[in-house]
Amino acid sequence: MNKVMSNKWFITLYLLPALLLLLVLIFIPLLLTGYYGLMSWDGIGEMSFIGLDNYINVVQDATFWQSAGHSFLLALFSTLSLLLYLAVSLILASKIKGASIFRKVYLIPMLLSSVAIAQLWIKIYNPSNGMLNTMLGWIGVGNPPLWLADPSIVLYSIFIPILWQYAGFYILIYYAALKGIPGTIIEAAKIDGASPLQIALRIKLPLIMGVIKVTIVLAVVGSLKYFDLIFVMTGGGPNGASEVMASYMYKLAFGSYNFGYGSAVGFALLVITLIVTYIVRKLTADKEDIQY
Repeated sequence: MNKVMSNKWFITLYLLPALLLLLVLIFIPLLLTGYYGLMSWDGIGEMSFIGLDNYINVVQDATFWQSAGHSFLLALFSTLSLLLYLAVSLILASKIKGASIFRKVYLIPMLLSSVAIAQLWIKIYNPSNGMLNTMLGWIGVGNPPLWLADPSIVLYSIFIPILWQYAGFYILIYYAALKGIPGTIIEAAKIDGASPLQIALRIKLPLIMGVIKVTIVLAVVGSLKYFDLIFVMTGGGPNGASEVMASYMYKLAFGSYNFGYGSAVGFALLVITLIVTYIVRKLTADKEDIQY
C-alpha cells in the first residue's frame, strides 16, 4: 500500500476527479465572470466587447462602495459575535446542568433554510403586530422602531437573525475544540489553584487558538459574500440602506439585465474577498499555535 501511495501516477489519478470538479464548478465560472465583465451584454442577445469600461465604472460607482461598506460592517459584526459564541461554548463545555439540551437548542437554526429564517424574522419585526414591537408596547414603549423600514437601523436589525442563524455552527466548532483538550491539563491547573476564569483565558483559549483563527476567516469571508437572508428580508432597502455587494450584483444582472456590469461587480467582489482573506490570515498567523 505504501508503494502505491508513493507512486506519483496513482496520486495524480486519485486527485484528478476532485481537480476536474474544481475546474468545472469554480475556476471556469470565475474566468467566465471576469470575461463577461469585459462585455456589454443583457444576458440574452449578442455580447459587445467594451474593454475595461465596466471595471472602471465599478471603481467609480458610489452605490457599489456603499454596499461594500455595508458588507464590511457586517463582517465586523460577525467577527465580534464570535466572542459571544466562544463564551457560550466555554460555559457549555464546563459540565453545567442541561448543557446537552442547550447544545440541541442552539443547533435548531442550522436546520432551517435562510428563506424560512428571513420570513420568521420579518414576522417578528412587523411594526403593527410583530412579537418584538408587541413586547415593547407591554413595557410602555409608545412609538417602537420600524425595524426594517428605518435606514438608520435596518442593517443592525438584519444582523440579529444572522447572529441567531449561525450561532449553532460556531458554538459547535468551539465546543468540539474545547472538548478535545485533554482533561489532565485542566485537572493539573485546578490542582495548582487556577480559577475557572484563569483556566478559560490562560489554558483553554490558547489551546484552541488555531480553531479561533479559522472561524475568524470563515466569519469575514462569509459576511463579505452574504446574500440570501438580506435579499429576502429587505431586498437591499430601504433606499439601499441594507444593500450588500452580493445583492447589488444580483440586482444588476437579474433585475436590470446588465449582465456585463453585474459580472464586473461579481469579479470585484471576488478580488476584494481574496485580498481581505489574505490580510486576515496574515494578521492571525503571527504566533505559532500551542500544541498538546
